[in-house]
Amino acid sequence: MDIIRNPKEFQERCWNWRCAGLNTVLVPSMGFFHEGHLRLMDAARQRAGSAGKAMVSLFVNPTQFGPSEDLAAYPRDFERDRDLAESRGVDVLFAPEPEAMYAPDAGTWVEVPSLSTGLCGVSRPIHFRGVATVVSKLLLLAMPRAAIFGQKDWQQLAVIRRMVRDLNIPVEIVGHPIVREADGLALSSRNVYLTPEERRLAPEIHAGLEQAREAVQAGEASAERIVAAFATHLAKKIPAARIDYAQIVHPDSLAPLECVDGPALMAVAVFLGKARLIDNMLLRT
Repeated sequence: MDIIRNPKEFQERCWNWRCAGLNTVLVPSMGFFHEGHLRLMDAARQRAGSAGKAMVSLFVNPTQFGPSEDLAAYPRDFERDRDLAESRGVDVLFAPEPEAMYAPDAGTWVEVPSLSTGLCGVSRPIHFRGVATVVSKLLLLAMPRAAIFGQKDWQQLAVIRRMVRDLNIPVEIVGHPIVREADGLALSSRNVYLTPEERRLAPEIHAGLEQAREAVQAGEASAERIVAAFATHLAKKIPAARIDYAQIVHPDSLAPLECVDGPALMAVAVFLGKARLIDNMLLRT
C-alpha cells in the first residue's frame, strides 16, 4: 500500500488510473478505524475488483468542527490506521495535512442548505458546509468511479448525494449499512469517549429505535407519539443522557414528518458523558 500526503501527487495517480480504464473506489474517512471503517474498505476492495484500485483518505477535516467541538481531542492513531488499511487490501492511503488541503486564504465553500439546517445542523451549524467542501475536494482529487459512505451518518450521506447530483460530479455515491456491536451500539470513533458504565448503557439508544420501528409495524403512525416514546425510554434506561434531537424525517428530503404513512427515517443524536452519539433507523421504506 502506498501512502501519499501531497494532494497533487494523489490526484495524478488517481486520474492516471481512471484514464487507463481502471475501476477506482474511494472511502473518505477521518481515521481511528473501527470495524465499520474496515467494512467500507472491504466493500471498496470488492467493488474495485482484482484489477481495480481501492483508495482511502484519512483526514481529520478542521472545517467541519465548530469552535467548541473536539477537533484537538479527536482520536488519532496513524500507525494503527495504516496497518489496518493495508490489511484490507487498500492500494493507496491518502493522508494530507490541513495546510495541504486548504490554502491560507481559502474562501470557497460548498453548501447544501436544504439538507443541512435540520437534525445535526441545528447544533452544528457549520458542520455540513465543511463536510460538503472537503468531500467535493476529495472527489475532484480522486475522481473515483464510486465513493462509499456509512449510513450511520445518514444526513451526511444525503448531503453528499445531493451535492454530487447538483454539481454533476461523475461518481456513484454508495451507502453502506450501519455496522453495530453485538449489543446494537453503532460503531463510532467517538465511542472511545464513553466510560465503562456509559458504554454499558449506550445500546439503549438502538433499543429505543427498534421499539419505534416495532410501534410502526404495529400500526402507530403519529411521529409525535413515536418520538415521545423514544424520549421516555431513554429517560428510564439512561437518565444521564441528554437528547440533542430525535426526529422522524423523509429519508431523501430529510423533511420532518408528522405521519408515518410512507418512507420514514428516525434519526437521533444523544449526549452521553463526553460523547455525542448519532444513530438512525428506517421505520418504513
